[in-house]
Amino acid sequence: MKRASWSARRIALVLYPFGAGAAAVNVFFAALIFSWVGGPVLSTGLSVLIGALLGIPATWYFAKHIRHLMDTADKGTVQ
Repeated sequence: MKRASWSARRIALVLYPFGAGAAAVNVFFAALIFSWVGGPVLSTGLSVLIGALLGIPATWYFAKHIRHLMDTADKGTVQ
């Protein structure tokens, strides 16, 4: 019996809430650090919106990396 493996798309869909949340937190803290040199402090809502947008490519690339690691583990070789 062959086990069905997860595609990179499925992994990305499952991990997207975590990726978007991490991106939102990073955007908010980056804005706070940028405020030390005179930049504006972003609101939490704007940080969440930017994080949701930045979370898409970040999660996609992370999911592709996880899929690669899964394929490598299935082959039994380490690169």
